[in-house]
Amino acid sequence: MKLVLTAIFVCLTVHITDSFSQTRRPNRPAATVAAKPREVGQMAYVMDETLSVLRPKPSLFAVPMQRMRRGRVVKILGVAEADGVKFYRVAAIPTGSGWVQADAVFGKFREGDDARLARLVQSMSGFDQIETATEFFNLFPASQFRAPILLLYGDLLEDTAAKLSRDATRALSRAEMAASAAPLHSYYLNYVSLDRYRRIGITFLFNPTMKQFHYDGASWKELVQKHAGSNEAAEAQKRLDSLKEKMARQLETRN
Repeated sequence: MKLVLTAIFVCLTVHITDSFSQTRRPNRPAATVAAKPREVGQMAYVMDETLSVLRPKPSLFAVPMQRMRRGRVVKILGVAEADGVKFYRVAAIPTGSGWVQADAVFGKFREGDDARLARLVQSMSGFDQIETATEFFNLFPASQFRAPILLLYGDLLEDTAAKLSRDATRALSRAEMAASAAPLHSYYLNYVSLDRYRRIGITFLFNPTMKQFHYDGASWKELVQKHAGSNEAAEAQKRLDSLKEKMARQLETRN
């Protein structure tokens, strides 16, 4: 009898212990790992210098470390949201790291960035507009917006050529040129304001008779050759014909 009571007591103890254990330690769902943002590991390019402030933490109120120049290459290391905007933690090649507003950078990894950069180009002015358009061509060579930007680019540079002609004529010393044995055209083609255009691959023609620069028409030629049949190609051909007539007329004037 004593053995029977002991067995019953042991069974009750085990049952109560199991019930208590289940009450105190409910089953928990398995931990989930958050997916890595798709931007992480991608290369991006600084384009909007107004927003390109590198900061030590993701906040518009964080003390600026530096303002990155247009064309700076960065590698995205992380993503955060703060102050109503998205931030990327970036390694700013070749040195430096920090957080930058995501809107300041552009890349092939993000859908619609070519359209966004095309809009930025169209809204700008001066050399910044030309420089940003050049970066657009490098970054998005197959973009559907390439043709209209190519046409705009050529027009901007022909307008720039006219301004460079006026500025160079005013700036260059006639007395110095007359006293030197150097040819006239060499003074113009060494004009300091040409330097920054040459650095980004832009070539201007020069006619010494008229003392005028002209854009060499590279973007118009690309339109005619690679976008034949488009409205932009038709307009580009008109500009090339006009350029040819101007150069021929200038040569006739010299002769």
